[in-house]
Amino acid sequence: MKVGRAALAVLKYVRVGVIVAFASGSGVVLAADVKLTGISSDNDLFDILSGGSLLVGQSISEEEAKPSSAEILAAAQADYKRLLAVLYDNGYFSGALTITVDGREAASISPVQPPANINKVIIDVELGPKFKFDRATIDPVAPGTELPNGFAIGETASLGVLKQTVSTGINGWRDAGYAKAELASQDLIARHQERTVSADLRLNPGPKLRFGPLTVKDPSNVRTERILDIAGLPEGEVYSPEELKLATERLRRTGAFNAVALIEAGMIGPEDTLPISASLTDAPLHRFGFGAEYGDPDGLSLTVYWLNRNLFGGAESLRIDGEISGVEGANGGTDYLLSALFKRPATFNEDTNFFALASIEQLDEVSYFSRQLDLVAGVERIASEERTYRLGLGLRTAQTRDAFGENRYTLLTLPTGAEFDYRDNELDTKNGFYIDLAVMPFLALSGADDGVRSFVDARAYKTFGTTRAVTFALRGQLGSVLGPDLSVAPADYLFYSGGGGTVRGQPYESLGVDLGNGETVGGRSFVGLSAEVRVQATESFGVVGFFDAGYIGEEEFYDGSGTTHSGAGLGIRYATGIGPIRFDVGVPTSGPETGDNFQIYIGIGQAF
Repeated sequence: MKVGRAALAVLKYVRVGVIVAFASGSGVVLAADVKLTGISSDNDLFDILSGGSLLVGQSISEEEAKPSSAEILAAAQADYKRLLAVLYDNGYFSGALTITVDGREAASISPVQPPANINKVIIDVELGPKFKFDRATIDPVAPGTELPNGFAIGETASLGVLKQTVSTGINGWRDAGYAKAELASQDLIARHQERTVSADLRLNPGPKLRFGPLTVKDPSNVRTERILDIAGLPEGEVYSPEELKLATERLRRTGAFNAVALIEAGMIGPEDTLPISASLTDAPLHRFGFGAEYGDPDGLSLTVYWLNRNLFGGAESLRIDGEISGVEGANGGTDYLLSALFKRPATFNEDTNFFALASIEQLDEVSYFSRQLDLVAGVERIASEERTYRLGLGLRTAQTRDAFGENRYTLLTLPTGAEFDYRDNELDTKNGFYIDLAVMPFLALSGADDGVRSFVDARAYKTFGTTRAVTFALRGQLGSVLGPDLSVAPADYLFYSGGGGTVRGQPYESLGVDLGNGETVGGRSFVGLSAEVRVQATESFGVVGFFDAGYIGEEEFYDGSGTTHSGAGLGIRYATGIGPIRFDVGVPTSGPETGDNFQIYIGIGQAF
């Protein structure tokens, strides 16, 4: 059977359907010798055909059973439709396709009586000429809709372009509020002698719709009224796919649901409204986790947390964290942290969350000791998937000890912040940028002076290549304590440099303000710079080279009068499902002598 000119001849001066859909399915793994002929392997279409075939490029492992001849035959017969679709999608409407199984045309073999054995399969492709559009129209189109460039006279007559054009036209109307826009008619004529295709597409926008009521389809432990509040679907307003997407994301980011789907009704409701139903699957109520990180000579850090995702039935969350760090470390003593964070989504409006935080922390560092209690309440405004703003009111009381002596203070704080996260992957970023800005005015109730502590963390990433991708990563950090003199500033608000997070290769918090006589305190200004080159050596392993530099000054803002140090090193990364495992070795390259020759850092995720 010659599928191609014989079968495709019926296209001549005949109308054919626009949308050719075929299931991609899972590839059948074959042991027979399969060859694709009639097209050079240098042709881009060779790879496209190979990728679309159930026969080509398949292999089996030793553990897997070899496929039967019936399975091989079924794959060969399914390839007719799949590979013809590839030819049509690339403008070859008069090509020829032959698939032979041990010399016999696959289409002529009965699937109920397959050969006992199949040794060789040949797929022979004759492309023929490319067809061009001699007419390309779609009407009506919503104002502002940008149609694909390929849908034009003289361009390759690709079914992919036709499908994309129809999809773009329908989505243009949906974006304008016409949720039930559809393809009303399609006139396609393929003229084989002229090697052209004429395409006339007509859309039916339907009526302009408004959002109808949102109903909850599945039972949930989250109260229905809270689901509606969190989703924030604007009932009565003009339909918008973007609003539907936002409502879905609001429900998803609560963490209370494993699966979220907002489904449009099949029928239009009263007064041109579109009812929406929510299909939700609750997440497990509780979650428990732990982690570990080791650095030399910082020691071992252990973290643990417990999470309740639906505390009061309104998707409120309560997370309790505990951390012990500096275990068996050579720098300072052991640090402790215990915190509880409560969050209530959709407070005041659907994109504003309320939070309350209580924490107790002890920091036993080389240059200072601090034990503090923090109470903070505030709101978090989620402006988009990438932009978040924070505003809070807090009370902080602490006992500190440093080179200036012991101190007890109580502060009223106003923590504010903004986060811009445009990274493609939080744990292993390839491209994008990230900025975290924190500004915290504080009013001293006792033991300190009024002031402002600010900190900026900015990161940028760019990746080149695919097979052995090279990623360049840059990070800049700026810190400042404005207001109190160095001697009366809260000791745990001051800045130090050195170790993971600032300058690898240097001991943890080894750089501060030198008071003489071996006494060091933190600085009121900090600048940190980091650069990494990440090379993907294999699918699982990567190699990293890095350079870090840090600056600490006594002044409120950087003026160059302080002290700098730097470090450099190499690391390896091993890819896992939860992010790359990181192993870095850094050495000091400049700065005050510390007596340490190298530092080791182990963790999960990239360094930044």
